[in-house]
Amino acid sequence: GASACQGGVCFDLSRMDAITELSLEDFSVTVEPGVTRKALNKHLRGTGLWFPVDPGADASLCGMAATGASGTNAVRYGTMRPNVLNLRVVLPDGRLLHTAGPGRQPRKRAAGYDLTSLFVGSEGTLGFLTQATLRLHPLPEATAVTVASFPSVAAAVACTVQVLQAAVPVARIEFLDEVMADACGRFSGTGLPVAATLLLELHGSRHSLAEQQQQMEEIMRQNGGSGLAWAEGLEEREQLWSMRHNAWYAALALRPGCQVRHKDGDDGCSAHGAVSAIALPSLPQGYSTDVCVPISRLPDVVVETKQDLQASGLTGPMVGHVGDGNFHCILVFNSQDPEEAQRVHAFTQRLGRRALAAGGTCTGEHGVGLGKRALLQEELGQEGLDTLRSIKAALDPHNLMNPGKVL
Repeated sequence: GASACQGGVCFDLSRMDAITELSLEDFSVTVEPGVTRKALNKHLRGTGLWFPVDPGADASLCGMAATGASGTNAVRYGTMRPNVLNLRVVLPDGRLLHTAGPGRQPRKRAAGYDLTSLFVGSEGTLGFLTQATLRLHPLPEATAVTVASFPSVAAAVACTVQVLQAAVPVARIEFLDEVMADACGRFSGTGLPVAATLLLELHGSRHSLAEQQQQMEEIMRQNGGSGLAWAEGLEEREQLWSMRHNAWYAALALRPGCQVRHKDGDDGCSAHGAVSAIALPSLPQGYSTDVCVPISRLPDVVVETKQDLQASGLTGPMVGHVGDGNFHCILVFNSQDPEEAQRVHAFTQRLGRRALAAGGTCTGEHGVGLGKRALLQEELGQEGLDTLRSIKAALDPHNLMNPGKVL
């Protein structure tokens, strides 16, 4: 995200790390850009509140806003966009902008254009985010997690759709295909069955949780799900989610000696915990795709993508926040093999266009960066792209902010 593709200066705001205001009654907090999500939740310990947006790594909260970060809790609590109430932005000409007005933090507003949402996900192209006011949520009284194995990818994804259609208030619902389940099980030592897998988490009162568990078990069994033991203890739950959050590293371990080269749109890396790196000679690389489609189209798109992977002869375990219709293929390949690298590129382009054809988006959370600018034009059309360029020109006429990215 900080790669200066046209040269430039990188600003480090990590030492601006103050939590400047906390209002328990208003369920809001104001933080500077150096505050990370784990530091905030540690600060909130004992208040009964938390900040649930969870991209995996201990990302900075203003970085998460700038990249429009998401994560495992988004199906219930939303992405960064609905959880940011106000931003303080230094514009390219040095003016200071409060996107919802100085000191304001209403839960909703209809006053003019939504400037806050404009800057959330702007990938550093419109200004510096120097403060964020965030929405907090009550901690659930009770939490339960289960891991279920399914006879096929189609069955696991169909189960996801049915859970959402049944209005079960699931907090997290994560998908691993059989390759990823095997990799995660071996990497974390948990020994998952080599099968399409769902990890599901429920939040609620103890009474409501029992009802939700019963409903979930029925839907999962109807789709061939097995191994439905519930974990309610904190340590066991954290172990399961640690396994899921380490999926990137588990995938890289499928070809030892891998070096990170994160995702096709490159501006989400600070929010998703990967470090951009130049590959050492002859070492394989990891490349994570990221598309999002309407829930109704998710089963077909996932199955078609799985077939495309197999036909392409690529190593690409699948993982996803399928409760949002969002999934990833982590492609592990030899960067020194031009033929394999070309197959990876061709696959990612087909995947992006498959998502667009299904009424989805070429990026659900990783951003456009450099690699998806052509897909962005296909997604928005010329009128949409011209509108983005007009906004960019109005706020940054000299193209000072992250030039070359997005547009």
